[in-house]
Amino acid sequence: MKAVICSTLDGPGALTVGDMVAPKPTAGQVLVEVRAASLNFPDVLMVRGMYQVKPPLPFSPGAELAGVVREVGADVDRIKVGDAVIGFSGHGAFAELCVVDAARVIPMPKGLPFDIAASVGLTYGTALHALRDCGRLESGETLAVLGAAGGTGIAAIECGKALGARVIACASTDGKLDLCRKHGADETVNYATEDLRGRLEALTEKRGVDVIFDAVGGAYTEAAFRAAAWKGRLLVVGFAAGEIPKVPINLALLRERSIVGVYWGDWTRRDPAGNARNMADIGAWLADGTVKPAITERIGLDAAPDAIARMARREIAGKVVVIPGKAP
Repeated sequence: MKAVICSTLDGPGALTVGDMVAPKPTAGQVLVEVRAASLNFPDVLMVRGMYQVKPPLPFSPGAELAGVVREVGADVDRIKVGDAVIGFSGHGAFAELCVVDAARVIPMPKGLPFDIAASVGLTYGTALHALRDCGRLESGETLAVLGAAGGTGIAAIECGKALGARVIACASTDGKLDLCRKHGADETVNYATEDLRGRLEALTEKRGVDVIFDAVGGAYTEAAFRAAAWKGRLLVVGFAAGEIPKVPINLALLRERSIVGVYWGDWTRRDPAGNARNMADIGAWLADGTVKPAITERIGLDAAPDAIARMARREIAGKVVVIPGKAP
């Protein structure tokens, strides 16, 4: 089968596209013909050996997919050959075929295109878990989203609006902020040209923001946390800036603020009922148009290494979807 191949942990530039032996499902697994798979920042970290999960080499990146089941392993009775499914593989999705644990596969809603289906799980699952379960975001509160134009950032904007929050989108270019406004952001901050803390305080009339969704890290974390309100919550989602920030802990003491980690992948295993509830809500929001992934590119496998490199350089807005059958 054709796949994106990571043979060394030297980053996106070392990725190749070629033939790999097709995987076979073992007990509790299914083999999926990949119709679409979406790009996420953990893919960048994984091919550098910097992610929490480190697959044995060689492997194919790609954490989430939508496709059709072609084979089922032993002890799988909930899913059958021919089912259209959404799967959370962790890796392996940038290929024509991918093995996924049956427990991490859900039926694809009827009428949902494969590219949309492949774009909702990790980003919207992470965003809703962060805001609802970790951040306890309430209707009427103010949410600041850092890295707001990325796939997870757009998801956080839309989930925040669905939960009744006022959303301030923060990103590095005016073009990215235009995309954020199209997906429901009430206010925007360009943190490349504006003082992040000052703008957040001005937009909240010095009260501060209640919840900060931070998928960026670097210098922006402390600036945003200093603009948090009384009992404000900083959600640590990721470090797209490439630097893990060192925040003065006294900032938590002041105003009784909290720093809360978000690890959606592990939470889904620990609380499958909670994840099922969240995914049901996301499915309903997709159906009624409350949320809609911002797919900005649809590419074939040959273009995937370059897309991963561009994501590493923070040049991508919205969601990039890899379609294995798409011609170069």
